[in-house]
Amino acid sequence: MNFALILFVLVLITGAIWLLDHFWLKKLRPEGAKDPWWVEYGASFFPVILAVFLLRSFLAEPFKIPSGSMIPTLQVGDFILVNKYTYGIRLPVINKKVLEVNSPQRGDVMVFRYPENPSLDYIKRVVGLPGDKISYQNKRLTINGVAVPLVKAADYLNSERLYYTPRFVETLGTVEHEILIEAEAPASVSQVSQFPFRDNCHYNALGVDCEVPPGHYFMMGDNRDNSQDSRFWGFVPDQNIVGKAFFIWFNFGDLKRIGSFK
Repeated sequence: MNFALILFVLVLITGAIWLLDHFWLKKLRPEGAKDPWWVEYGASFFPVILAVFLLRSFLAEPFKIPSGSMIPTLQVGDFILVNKYTYGIRLPVINKKVLEVNSPQRGDVMVFRYPENPSLDYIKRVVGLPGDKISYQNKRLTINGVAVPLVKAADYLNSERLYYTPRFVETLGTVEHEILIEAEAPASVSQVSQFPFRDNCHYNALGVDCEVPPGHYFMMGDNRDNSQDSRFWGFVPDQNIVGKAFFIWFNFGDLKRIGSFK
C-alpha cells in the first residue's frame, strides 16, 4: 500500500473542497445556513491531513520492523523513525531528489524501496558505497581490500527460540554496531536473483565479491545469516532511498527499547 499516494490524494480532495467552499459555495449559501456535511468534514480535515503529509514527506516517517534481519540492532516489533531529509529533499510520491544534502555513509541504517518490488520498504545497513569493492568471504567482510574490524562479544540469546548465536562488534567507518554470525550456516549465497549489474558480482563456495556501481549502495542485515540483502538481490539505486533510521519510538513488547537505537 502506497500510503504517501493515499495521503496526497486526500490532500487534493480535501483541499479542493476547502477552496471551493471558501471562494464560491460559502457565498451562495444563505447567511447563517449550516455547512453541508461534506464541506464541514472536508474543510476541517484538510489542515490536519496536509500537516501529516508534509511532516511524513519531508521530516520524519514512522516504520515498523517486520522481520529479524537487523537483530540485534533492531527487533521485530520495533517502531522506528526515519529521517527523510538527511539524504536530500525528495518530492513525495515520485521520490525525485530536488536538493542534495548528505550522502549515505558506511554504517548507516537506511530504509529504501526494495529494488525488485518498489512498493515494499526494506531496512538494512549501508556496507558499500558507489565504487567500493565488497568481499564477504567465509563470513568476513572486506572493503576495498581492508578487513572490517570485528571483535567477539558475548553470545546473543534468542529469547523466542532459546538458543545462543555468536555476536560480534563490527566497525564500519565511524559506526560500531553488533552483528550475529551463525557458525553452522553455510558461507555460500544461494538463490541469487538476476539483478541489474549482476556481472559486478562473483559468487563462490565461500561467499561473494562485488563492485558497487555508480549511484548504488550495497546493503546487508546485521543478522548476517538470516538476512535477504544485496548478496541475494543486488544493489540499491539512489532513487530508491527513503531515509535514515535514527530512533526507536515504541515497542509494545518491550518498553525499555524506546530510544535505545542509535
